[in-house]
This record gives sequence, structure tokens and C-alpha cells, in this order.
Amino acid sequence: MESSIFLDEVNERQGLFQRRAFLLGGLAGGGLVALGGRLIQLQLIESDRYQLLSEHNQFQFVLSPPPRGLILDREGVVLASNRPDFRLLLAKDDTMDVEAVLANLARLVNLDEAHLQRLKDEIDDAPRKAPVAIVEDMTWEEFSRVNVRAPELPGVTADMGEVRVYPFSGAFAHVIGYVAKVSAQDVTKTGPNADPIMLNPGFRIGKQGVEKAFDLDLRGKAGARKVEVDVKGRVVRQDPRGDIPPTPGAPIRLTLDADVQTRALEVFGEDSGAAVMMDCRSGDILCMLSAPSFDANQFVKGLTRGEYKALAEYDRKPLFNKALTATYPPGSTFKTMVSLAALGHGFDPGRVYVCNRAWSWGGRVWHCDKAHGALNMHDAIRQSCDIYFYQAALTVGPDAIAATARQFGLGEAHDIGIPGQKPGLVPDSDYKRRAFPRDPVWHAGETPSLGIGQGYVSVNALQLCVMASRLANGVTALRPRLVQSIGDVAQPSGAQAPVLTIPRAHIEFVQSAMAAVVASGTAAHYGDIGLGPVKMAGKTGTAQSHNYTGGGAGAHGAQGAWALRDHAWFIAFAPHDDPRYAMSVLVEHGGFGAEAAAPKAAQIMRVALLKDPQVRARITQPMPTGLPPQMSGSAAGGAGPGAPT
Repeated sequence: MESSIFLDEVNERQGLFQRRAFLLGGLAGGGLVALGGRLIQLQLIESDRYQLLSEHNQFQFVLSPPPRGLILDREGVVLASNRPDFRLLLAKDDTMDVEAVLANLARLVNLDEAHLQRLKDEIDDAPRKAPVAIVEDMTWEEFSRVNVRAPELPGVTADMGEVRVYPFSGAFAHVIGYVAKVSAQDVTKTGPNADPIMLNPGFRIGKQGVEKAFDLDLRGKAGARKVEVDVKGRVVRQDPRGDIPPTPGAPIRLTLDADVQTRALEVFGEDSGAAVMMDCRSGDILCMLSAPSFDANQFVKGLTRGEYKALAEYDRKPLFNKALTATYPPGSTFKTMVSLAALGHGFDPGRVYVCNRAWSWGGRVWHCDKAHGALNMHDAIRQSCDIYFYQAALTVGPDAIAATARQFGLGEAHDIGIPGQKPGLVPDSDYKRRAFPRDPVWHAGETPSLGIGQGYVSVNALQLCVMASRLANGVTALRPRLVQSIGDVAQPSGAQAPVLTIPRAHIEFVQSAMAAVVASGTAAHYGDIGLGPVKMAGKTGTAQSHNYTGGGAGAHGAQGAWALRDHAWFIAFAPHDDPRYAMSVLVEHGGFGAEAAAPKAAQIMRVALLKDPQVRARITQPMPTGLPPQMSGSAAGGAGPGAPT
């Protein structure tokens, strides 16, 4: 009985053991099967995926800036291009001793204390591993020294990029502008300026002029370089086979003419002012100069504080765009608008006024430069008689004059594609009500000053060129065009514009008087372009910048302190009998328009005419180039009225 009980216990225990063994064996076998299945999935089925992830940890793509689009003149001359640039970059990591690395670099390249301090601030502010440009535009010797010692310089890379270059230096600086480093204010969270390429140390964006206005077109599309990195993310080698090439920016062709523009800069020398020239058949702008200028290449590299201060504090204001941003009284050039307004309201051009150099009206005495005697309108334009136009303006009033002036482009910001233009002012009775609520009435005593381009009226050089172009064309209210094409897309012509409503006979009358200005009037000898039968028509202007007496400190003509002198204007078109080109020239504080502005206009116009095959065919024997002989101040354009006597 006891043996039977013992055997049953043994059998029960043996069965329990076997069941447990089978269970554990099944679990172990299942685990091995699952592990094997997972290994098969990883090693065979998903091997490509994990191989790609592994390579991604080993290889990375580094964005590379695209070549910026070229800027060309009307004939394909390069105005802005790119050139190779040896540069030194540093990417900071957590273990880097920045000061020690910079100290080592200072032994290899030129880094002064101010530069080193600025670099430390930039490196501290830069995102982790984002490269910072230490030195740009290195010499080949510096580039070689750094590359030889590359193993001793962790995080430092010497490579070759591209830098913007402006071959004509300052001639196109104001109109083309320049590119510069991306600032924190330039980067946005959305839109094109959120592109990661904005953080690349070699990337530049437009800061002024055409470079700024068409920045997105000129940028292109970034590419990428495939590089192998170590566990700390440092580049150990490149894999050119995996590179993604960048897409260059679109070229932009302007209507400017490099020969005309550079000649204009030469003609101005140290003088301050502006010159704008248009094709008076198409509206294309051949020249848009502001003088003196600055070297745009310096802004690409970055100016020191002292260099910028010197430019900003120079009294001729080289950073200020006098062709678009600055506005001035038009002086006697505005008499062309007064004439057209008067003719349109029935004024008889044969009406004679007598100029004895002084005219009493409205309780004051109004002055003129000289006693012109008895004059009709044609001779009043030719001799630029102020007293005639005081009275002519009174016959039609400010509203009619303003309406005519606006039809010829004054008081309007013309869309030429670049920013910074001021519209100026063409006043009328509505303006007086808006601007002077305490004295909203236009008084008759304010009209004579308007008649000679003084008082409230103000214009810029582009507007006066548009006015001269529409006068020369005589039919179409031409619109100025600066950009000829963007990539392969041509921009609309300026000739696609409304028709002028001024009678053709009235415009031809003013054209004839402007031809007489150069032939025998205020610009005689000064406006001679020396091209035989090809002559120029024009109108001088001398605009007050200060009062001459009565507490003022102004200086009439080219005398006294420079900043107190009158501004000199000249508008012109040529050939006078078959107009092709029109222009305006401003010489800031130049004195009389005839003496200061007309000779410059003649020399600039001469270049444009000599480049025109049809005009050149008319020339028999060009006269030598040179400044015309100077004349006395009595031949200058009419100036503003003197102070009341």
C-alpha cells in the first residue's frame, strides 16, 4: 500500500516536470522563432531602408548658394557679376575652445583686435554648427597656409565661394545698388526669406536699387554638397557624386547704356547732382546718375565704421540718390509748362511784356536777372525772362499750370521698378486747402513764384527728364522704363502710354523756343554739342535754395559758400529737328543753369548721339570734345524773384 502511494507521487511529479519542460521549451522555441523572424525582417526584407538610414547618419547635404544672376546694360555689358572668393569658415561645437582657435588663425591670416572681437560675438550668436565667415576674399597664400594646417584647426574650413563684383564701381551704384550679408531682420519665419540658405555665410541679398527690387529673381535656387561626417557631425570628406547643382539666378538686362553712364560720372567730377537721359521714342532710360557716387564693392565686403562715417558726413552726400530721392525747385525749366498752360487757355504768344529788371505788383517789387526789354513769349523762353512769366502765370492761375505739369509727368512717382523715389509736388488750389487749413485760400501773390518754378513746386531729376521726353516726343505721354527684360521675359515698352492732349502746335512752339535757347539764348555756346548740323534744344534753370536778402543767407549764382548757392538745371533733347534723346541735368548748388548744367548735358548727350548710327550719318565733321567757353552770369537762366523792396 505504501509502495503504491510512493509510485503515484513519483509519476505525478515526473508528469509535472515534463509538462513544465515542454512549456518552457515551447516558450524558448517561440522566442527563437520570433527573434529569427525579426532578424530576417531587418536583414533581408528592410535592409534597404536601414542601409539608407545608416548612410544618412554618415552623409549629410550642405546647402550651397546659387550663382547670383548677372545684371547687364542694354548692349549686354556686364554691370554686376560674380567672381571666385577664397574664404575661411568656422563651425562651433560644444567642445571647441573658440578663443584658442581664433588665436591660431590670427597667426595665419590678418585678424586685428576689432575683427576678432566682432567674430567672437558672431560665433556666440550663431546656431550650433552653423558656419561663420572668419575671413573672406583671402589671398592664395593665406588660403594655402590654412589648408596645410587644417588638421590643427578643428571646425575650420577653407573653401571657395563666389562674391558679387561691380566692374564699374561707382558709376551705377545708386541705380543697381549692392548686396550685403543677411541680417537678423532679413530672416522671416515664412516666405522666401525663411529659406535655410539665408543662414549660409556666403549668401548675400540685395540691399538697394535693382539688387533689392529684383532680389528674388536674381537669387536662383540653392544646391547642396554631399559630405561625409563623423559622430560629432564634422565633415571628413566630400562625395561629389551626390551633389545637387544650384540653379543660377535670372539675368536682368537694363535699358541703361554703360558708355553714357560712365561718361556722365566723368563729366560731373567732384560736383554734386544728377543726370537722367531717356530715349524720347521708347521711354528707355539710358542714364540715371547720382553724383558723387560710392564704390558698391566696398559694401559687399562690409564697411568699417570709419569708412561709413566718412561717406555719411561728406557734404556732397554720396550715399543720397539725387536722381530719385532728392527734390528741388525746377526753376526756369518750369516755364515750358507755364507756356503750354497759357497757350492752352488762349494766351497770345505774340503778347509783349516789357522787362526793366524790376516789376511792381501786389505791394512788392519782383526782380529779373537783367533788363530784357520788350519780349514776346518765344523770346521770353529764349532769354528766360522772369518778369514775363510772373505775368503769364497770373493770366491762367495755378490750377491750369498744375494740370499741364502733371500731364508731362511732374508730381508723380514713376514706376521704374526700383524703390526710393519721391513724387515731388505740383501745387494748386486744392493742395493749398489740404496743406494749410488755417490759410486754405490760394492767394494771387503766390502765383508769380510758381510761374518761374519756385514757391511750393518741387521735382526730381527723373521727373524733369520725363517732362523733357514728352516735350520732345510731342505726341505720347512716355513712361520711363529701366528694366528691359528679366530672364527671357521682356518688360513693357514705355511707348505704350496715353496720348498727350496738348495741341501739337503748342508743343512745337515750345520746341522751337527751346532750340533758340541753345542757338542764341541763355545756353548759347554752353549747349553746343559740336556735331555739325546736329543741334540740341534745351532750357536753362536756376533754382533758389535760400533767400538772398531779408534775413536769408543765399548766394545768387556760383558765388559764396557752396551750400548756400542756387541749384543749376538744364533740360534738353537732340537732335532738335528730329528728337531721339532727352535729358535733365542737375548740379546741386552749381549756380547758374547755363554755366554749370548745360555744358555737362552737352557732353553726355554727345556720347548718346555718336552711338546712334542714323545720327552719326548726319554728322559731317565733329568738333573737338571739350567744355565750351564760360560766359558771364547775365546769360544764365532766369533765377527766382528777389526779396520785396
